Amino acid sequence: MRDYCGWRARIGLIYMASSTVMEPEFYAMSPDGVATCTARTHLSKVTVEGVGQMMASDDLERCTRLLSNADIHVIVYGGTSATFLHGLPWDARIKARMAAVSQGVPVTTTSGASLAALRALGITRLSFVAPYVPEIVERGRRFFTECGFAVPSADGMDIDDDHAIGAVSLERVYEFTRKSVHRDADGVFISCTNLRSVGAIAALEQDLGIPVVSAVQASFWNALRTAGVNDRVQGFGRLFEC
Repeated sequence: MRDYCGWRARIGLIYMASSTVMEPEFYAMSPDGVATCTARTHLSKVTVEGVGQMMASDDLERCTRLLSNADIHVIVYGGTSATFLHGLPWDARIKARMAAVSQGVPVTTTSGASLAALRALGITRLSFVAPYVPEIVERGRRFFTECGFAVPSADGMDIDDDHAIGAVSLERVYEFTRKSVHRDADGVFISCTNLRSVGAIAALEQDLGIPVVSAVQASFWNALRTAGVNDRVQGFGRLFEC
């Protein structure tokens, strides 16, 4: 017999309603006994204005309250541009908003998790790769620069529709990342939680010879560690050795 409700850890994920990638990639990386429960928020366009409108609503608090009632071990806000949009103080305010209504459940964000992942791997010079329009790419480059990283390259696919981002093939992500990496980079960051990534990380690390961190991978790794799960998940990059 096997008890399918006997979980070691339950991760609460707040995610965009139009997004389709983050949940299945979380499931793919999940060790035995780890479950993900989700709540969804609305995003109109992946632009500065669209993300700003989403974050101005009370969806963040609504979703956090809902998940905190489900005996969750950690709640993740699964949005990269949504949490780096206005720098590190913006990310801190998002975590504070969540913590105010999480009933004591620890909270994390994708940007905070990504910083922790990059630092855990000792990355100091990163190539930033994303599906975004140029203005969002520049916000991402600025965020990581302000947080102490050199960013010798920052490249985007110029997509502003979340459905279109979710439809980008893993093969295109792989090829775009390979051609975008700067020769001076000692690591890669693949931004956006609705962009396929985790299935390409191991191949990219082998081809490039440097660590590769993605927004989805970092969010899940950080959630596991926050929940006290230290499993070394195989096949999804060097990060899970940390």
